[in-house]
Amino acid sequence: QVQLVESGGGLVQPGESLTLSCTSSEFMLDRYLVGWFRQVPGKEREGISCISTAGGAHYADSVKGRFSISRDSDKNTVTLRIDTLRAEAPGTYYCARGSSVCSAVVAARSYFYHHWGQGTQVTVSS
Repeated sequence: QVQLVESGGGLVQPGESLTLSCTSSEFMLDRYLVGWFRQVPGKEREGISCISTAGGAHYADSVKGRFSISRDSDKNTVTLRIDTLRAEAPGTYYCARGSSVCSAVVAARSYFYHHWGQGTQVTVSS
């Protein structure tokens, strides 16, 4: 089974920043499309961002300007940096692997991803 591992979640204060990481010990992430999704209990999984093998990225409108996705090939990692955490940020964040080219549609739809991590939980303190 393809293994993706997310990390970096935790309890944070509103307005703080957070960096989530996605890595794999089984394959090189820079050979694949990688996406980040967020899920809140009782709601559908929401596409946040994706990055293509060439580095092109797209973001959901709700996170543009505050979320940033990037690759670190040396560390075989794709990170999602979240600046200025807001009330809508809590949830379980998943990274996923696909084979399409990143676009606004691909960033939003889980349909394009075939392998998923177990998720990392982000909680914003009140």
